[in-house]
Amino acid sequence: MARRIIIDTDPGQDDALAMLLAFGASDQLDLLGITCVAGNVPLELTTRNALLICELAGRTDVPVFAGCDRPMVRDLVTAEDVHGKTGLDGPDWDAPTMELQTRHAVDWLVDTLLTADDGEITLCPVGPLTNVAMALVREPAIAPKIAEIVLMGGGYFKGGNITPAAEFNSYVDPHAADVVYRSGIPIVAMPLDVTHEALMPKAWIASIGALGTDVGSKTEAMLSFYERYDLEHYGDAGGPLHDPATIAYLLSPELYSGKHVYVAIETQSELTMGMTVVDWWGAKRNEPNCMWMTEVDAEGFFALIYEALAKLPA
Repeated sequence: MARRIIIDTDPGQDDALAMLLAFGASDQLDLLGITCVAGNVPLELTTRNALLICELAGRTDVPVFAGCDRPMVRDLVTAEDVHGKTGLDGPDWDAPTMELQTRHAVDWLVDTLLTADDGEITLCPVGPLTNVAMALVREPAIAPKIAEIVLMGGGYFKGGNITPAAEFNSYVDPHAADVVYRSGIPIVAMPLDVTHEALMPKAWIASIGALGTDVGSKTEAMLSFYERYDLEHYGDAGGPLHDPATIAYLLSPELYSGKHVYVAIETQSELTMGMTVVDWWGAKRNEPNCMWMTEVDAEGFFALIYEALAKLPA
């Protein structure tokens, strides 16, 4: 039986790859819907981009919902310097013809989870956690319905990528991250510590373009644009591909290893705002609230994505 999931996202080229990976594994994952949040770019663009990726994959049957257009407390910070002015720079895109659902993403999340059995649905947030936190604040009764939250966010051993202390998703809405980490729901985190262990080989990007499909050519164009920032910023041999790690873990958890730890989110200090404070050695004796991943089989990760993209329509 396919695992029932919801992707919460702010596309973003790497968010787009997370969506495409889920679409290419429809035999294993039952994607109930996609909820969008402001993050990499403003909400008007993240919703547009989610619709474009659904159309690209031939999955206009998956409903897309617009959610929160700003963080819970702080002003919105975006990342056009990384993702381009549209969030999906690289390919040439036509305007989407698929329409957004009329309901607010938080309303849909609450109602969908309330009608589910306990532990039935897995949430996969790959952007700021605003929608998920707002749903939990509005209706705490949804928490038992969530099997686990598999998220991309945070960093500890690798530091941050928007400030020295904070990863982008956690920094954009630290108060939402705090709500989620204190929810008691099982969490699997894909932080910078693990995503930077899988850097995109140029030959792999080229091989996706060589699939000869619209999915392949547009993905190659997205990734070629996207990695230019990381190549300039970090000076590594290739750029990391963050968000698909969440879906890859659901499909092949054996690719990853980490440690159950206690994680807290900094919400007070401007110097370290959004820092994911990981108690790696159990110094505070708190009960672990997160599986914090640190190692990945990079070759297996990229092979998994390639195989999924190859299944998608021309």
